[in-house]
Amino acid sequence: MTIKFLATLLAGSVFLGGATFSQTADDRKWIAQCLSDNADAKVTATVVAAYCTCMNGKMSDNETRSITQWEKANPNARRACEREAGWN
Repeated sequence: MTIKFLATLLAGSVFLGGATFSQTADDRKWIAQCLSDNADAKVTATVVAAYCTCMNGKMSDNETRSITQWEKANPNARRACEREAGWN
């Protein structure tokens, strides 16, 4: 793992510290995968973490696709979470 990726995960966990307690282990797994998928994004780790958490919240608990896969089929949810996270 690179230092940048670890810093991204740390920043995301600090930003989402309060929200993490209400998430299931499955939620945390999908959000961590989303953070990894977006590790090279040209926005701050905090923005990526907010985006991934928002997208996870919009998905059904029974969803089997990753956030990255699901966002492609749900562009309205993607745009809403981009706005909410400040990814503009």
